[in-house]
Amino acid sequence: MSKVTDLYGSMVFNEHVMRERLPKATYKQLMKTIKEGAPLDEDVANVVAHAMKEWAIEKGATHYTHWFQPLTGITSEKHDSFIDPTDDGLTIMTFSGKELIQGEPDASSFPSGGLRATFEARGYTAWDPTSYAFIKDEVLCIPTAFCSYTGEALDKKTPLLRSMKAIETQGRR
Repeated sequence: MSKVTDLYGSMVFNEHVMRERLPKATYKQLMKTIKEGAPLDEDVANVVAHAMKEWAIEKGATHYTHWFQPLTGITSEKHDSFIDPTDDGLTIMTFSGKELIQGEPDASSFPSGGLRATFEARGYTAWDPTSYAFIKDEVLCIPTAFCSYTGEALDKKTPLLRSMKAIETQGRR
């Protein structure tokens, strides 16, 4: 039987795992994004996504989800598979930086703070690199913020992230 200290945090893609699995330059750029809010370059996102996918597959994951907390008070997930079919009838395991950074779930079932038609209810998830990805039930969970096409917060995380940014800006001023 494994020791608790060996199991604790073993399903979290934390700084230790990132430092171990990412090239040094990629790790530094990602840490700059996490700690300073610097923009995340697509090339860096691709490297991070590949490392995250490989780590998750080693831990038994076959799918990933953009995991968020909509205004309904419960968590929500939009699942996708790492598996992509090829032209010759086989499959490959893929996960790109674009897939890591942004998802596009249908927001028609989430409260928007106002009335609108279902066809207008488009919501987008955006990866929050300040929260570690983790594996639960063989699924890589990627913590995300959830916003409407127009930028309205559709979750509980977006206002928190925005308020943290505002406080930081004013504190630095």
